[in-house]
Amino acid sequence: MRLEKLLARVNYLSVSGNTDISISDVIYDSRKVCKDCVFVCLVGSNTDGHQYAQAAIDAGAAAVVVSKDMELHGAVIVKVKDTRKALAFISAEYFGNPADTLKTIGITGTKGKTTTACMIRSILEKGGIKTGVIGTLGIMVGDELIKTANTTPESYEIQKAMRMMIEKGCKCVVMEASSLGLKWHRTDGFFFDYGLFTNFSHDHIGGVEHADMEEYAQCKAMLFRQCSVGIVNIDDENYPKMLQNHSCRVETYGFSENAELKATDSHLISRPGYLGVHFNVSGVLNMSADVAIPGKFNAYNALGAIAVCRHFDVTLQNIYDGLNEIKVKGRVEPVKVPGDYTLLIDYAHNALSMENILTTLREYDPKRLIVLFGAGGNRPRDRRFEMGEIAGKMADLSVVTEDNSRFEKVEDIIEDIKTGLHKTGGKYIVIPDRTDAIRWCIENAEKGDIIVLAGKGHEDYQDKNGVKTHYDEREVIASILSSR
Repeated sequence: MRLEKLLARVNYLSVSGNTDISISDVIYDSRKVCKDCVFVCLVGSNTDGHQYAQAAIDAGAAAVVVSKDMELHGAVIVKVKDTRKALAFISAEYFGNPADTLKTIGITGTKGKTTTACMIRSILEKGGIKTGVIGTLGIMVGDELIKTANTTPESYEIQKAMRMMIEKGCKCVVMEASSLGLKWHRTDGFFFDYGLFTNFSHDHIGGVEHADMEEYAQCKAMLFRQCSVGIVNIDDENYPKMLQNHSCRVETYGFSENAELKATDSHLISRPGYLGVHFNVSGVLNMSADVAIPGKFNAYNALGAIAVCRHFDVTLQNIYDGLNEIKVKGRVEPVKVPGDYTLLIDYAHNALSMENILTTLREYDPKRLIVLFGAGGNRPRDRRFEMGEIAGKMADLSVVTEDNSRFEKVEDIIEDIKTGLHKTGGKYIVIPDRTDAIRWCIENAEKGDIIVLAGKGHEDYQDKNGVKTHYDEREVIASILSSR
């Protein structure tokens, strides 16, 4: 592709050299520079791509995009105000502006992005609309999952993923638009058809992320200047902040009488293997919904998903089935087992997430609430004490085991967890090998129990002694059940 075409929508400050040249690829990692590529110098928290600009040219880059005045020789130099923003528009052109073909949905909020994205995908695919997802779990297309480093990947990876989705038959993409993704222009280069706001609470403050809560909110609000229709949770007191200087048409959802799409009569559903929530919907759409994920707060996530999907060619039955059969990998994910108990896999790996999941599951009044968990090695020890204390207070039984011990001894980590447990008097057993611990839970399950395997979630590995080995709890459970 010609450089001048790649720069078609870039507001560059100056260009030194001839832009009528052929470009082989767009690169932002100096280690991946190839002949005739354009190298974009990104400024990160730890490294500055400008340091490698001349080396990139020497390695074959035909053009370099910078935001600083530099003495460079041997390539076309394009100066811009913000190289991250430039990367987004250059990448969109390089991959043929895939967002012009796909229907695009962006989701922002502190909590619920992953779950809501999966709900939207489930509903749309029930309606025959093949949908890709970009988010915390990775890039999902059909049964394929490509892992990513960030909730919202770099703009090049987003554009590449959207092009791949088109090639695989997708008509729609749902994207988790994190505050950092918006702040660092990863979602620039296109306009979302729909933007969705879930909720806002304290998170991502300090360090290289956000200076304060105000900046955090301002970054999330950027989505509503980058979408055609903005759909917001009117029950969240911070929703007006999301709409500051917005340029979209606004729609609302919630339990409030003022919501355009309103939920009522929410209550929990519980049977062996199925923990969920029911609610009715009225306003711009009328139906009832059963959501196969526990917790009343998931009524909000589901309502947000409905608020988006009602704009697509799907039936009420598609919406109902999509929510009733939803499964989010590693997020209170049910695993089918023989017997009258419920077995769940969840990513809870710190005290706060542990408290949240156990509080949610306690609402279902189990005979026993059993939590299996460990703690990561080479991480602050306080986390282990806190997790042990929360589990001891809130679970009927804790099964303490391993979880990514890294370069520490599993036994030492367990002793720290026990310190927290001993503050509570809560019942616990120790089974250091995680597979043995899972087997014990299955073999000792009683009617009415809820058992949650916490910590691994969507992860499919164990990190032990500096080596990552494949470890998927779903496969472990299947193996245990088949051998019984």
